[in-house]
Amino acid sequence: MMKISSNHKTIANRVGIFSALALLAAALSSCGTYHTVSDLVTSHVPERHSGRASIVVDLGEQQAYLYRGKNRTAASRISSGREGHRTPIGRFQVIRKDVDHRSSLYGNYVDDSGRVVKANVDSRKDSKPAHSHFVGASMPFFVEFSPGYGLHQGYLPGVPASHGCIRMPYWKARQFYEAAHVGTAVVVRP
Repeated sequence: MMKISSNHKTIANRVGIFSALALLAAALSSCGTYHTVSDLVTSHVPERHSGRASIVVDLGEQQAYLYRGKNRTAASRISSGREGHRTPIGRFQVIRKDVDHRSSLYGNYVDDSGRVVKANVDSRKDSKPAHSHFVGASMPFFVEFSPGYGLHQGYLPGVPASHGCIRMPYWKARQFYEAAHVGTAVVVRP
């Protein structure tokens, strides 16, 4: 029987551990967990810069940036308005903040027990089923910069997919919400 040196065992052990970690990292990045952990960590890094907050949204890059004075202090992936529901472009100011906002247009019709009767409706266009009522889609950490348009936590499929708002991951939406105030400058560029 062949004897394996302790050096070879150590190398084999390290290769095994490295392979397991690489496999775990690949699995986490493919299901979105990597971004969630990264967003959580980077949104809790203490700010090194002071100054007035401002927000810049780049629709072409599908990114939002938080500035303090002239210093960029945070960046976030986004999903902006899809075809037919474009996000407005221009210079704006935050006009309202609502930590647990609900859409007044998009959501579900539900019955009295809360069961969804008709999902993903536009309350202006979709008829209300009998014995139901409208419940707007949840839009946590809503930072409204133009009437009916704002940044908020939401699903990010990797492409523009919203009804015009700017969706962000939970931790980043919270970070931008906490930094912004009514009057904070918001620039949305193509």
